[in-house]
Amino acid sequence: MDKPVTQQSLTHWQARLDHIVETMREMSLHTDPQAMVQSYGNRMRQLLPNNTFVAVSRRGLDAPRFRVTRSTKWNNAINPWKEQEKLPLLTGGILGKLLYDGRPRILDDLHIETTDPAYEFLSGHRSLLAIPHFDQGEALNMVFIMRAESQGFDPDEFPEQVWISNLFGRATHNLVLREQVQLAFDAVDRELKTVAAIQRSLLPKTLPSIPGLDLAAYYQTSARAGGDYYDMFPLPNGLWGLLIADVSGHGTPAAVLMAVTHSIVHSYPGPATPPGTMLQYVNQRLSEAYTSDVEAFVTAYYAVYDPIAKTLTYANAGHPPPRLKRCMDGTLHALDGERALPLGIFPDTVYEDKKVQLVQGDQLIFYTDGITEAHSTKNQMYGTERLDKMLSNCGITAQGLLDDVVANVAEFTSEAPPEDDRTMVVMKVR
Repeated sequence: MDKPVTQQSLTHWQARLDHIVETMREMSLHTDPQAMVQSYGNRMRQLLPNNTFVAVSRRGLDAPRFRVTRSTKWNNAINPWKEQEKLPLLTGGILGKLLYDGRPRILDDLHIETTDPAYEFLSGHRSLLAIPHFDQGEALNMVFIMRAESQGFDPDEFPEQVWISNLFGRATHNLVLREQVQLAFDAVDRELKTVAAIQRSLLPKTLPSIPGLDLAAYYQTSARAGGDYYDMFPLPNGLWGLLIADVSGHGTPAAVLMAVTHSIVHSYPGPATPPGTMLQYVNQRLSEAYTSDVEAFVTAYYAVYDPIAKTLTYANAGHPPPRLKRCMDGTLHALDGERALPLGIFPDTVYEDKKVQLVQGDQLIFYTDGITEAHSTKNQMYGTERLDKMLSNCGITAQGLLDDVVANVAEFTSEAPPEDDRTMVVMKVR
């Protein structure tokens, strides 16, 4: 059984050091400020059993009001950060005067009047230490240590007591701030999860069955929510629209603008074709109503596929062009077309249409720059050459090709978390 800690047992410097180390080790384990204060108080009462104390605070109050936050006279401790309404609210008296004076004081011959608002905390004591705790240069809190006898404290020890008490006060305050930051972070994280869920609900829940095409899609954000966007929707006469876009920036702001872009796309009056006309409509709405004051823009690539003619008509708004692998002859192409400015910069930008004839075996990768601009641990960029190399495997399904690219990017980046959103749509002509 451990021997109780007493002042006599701590006269040797090594014993004192061991006690201090054990106290600091115990303090470092705490994550709850209330528990840490109680633990520290228990250790101090072991070391200085004849002391009583009361702690007060004037945070958020005007002179001469103050709250009593702790006292050795209380049988049950009150958590001053979570149960403030239970704390006694006093006005004036000797404690109020010392607190608002804000200076360290030693009272060697304390006389307390029965009319003093803090009489119940001070009665029976003849000497007192007043130790201010400073925050932003002001003494917002003060600890009073009392003894029954007069001249009960050694003035030579007082500077160190003020120092140590303030250091512990700062540690407690930092733990409170840490707890508050964690609570704020948890609240924000819950909101971001909701934003992410809403954002993902705007993406196709399942890929459509388009005659003559094998399709696969991949979507990964760099944060809870992101600014990448892809969509597929039916058009008249059996045509299909495929849109991939990337909002500048990351996180929630990008996700909000992504949702706005989705809304504008789906509010297009009439069939969303030809591609250039649809992009001009989205660009005008974004530029005039949403992006002019926030310095944001959206790169986009919109294509219309004709399953009968096997043609792809497309327009490009500053987006990385899809990579086309013609497995019949082994050639590689970038479907760049007339690459114009991203959406949301100038409302009168014109987007021109281009058309390409597809044949059986062709495979295309539509992607955002989070794929090609992924970096290795040596700060090398993944680039289009590595993407083109992955396209060389022609005897594979769209999903198989997509899985290979995702795995290759992960290996290239050593599976580091993405710095940018990553989106891919793979199209294979059967």
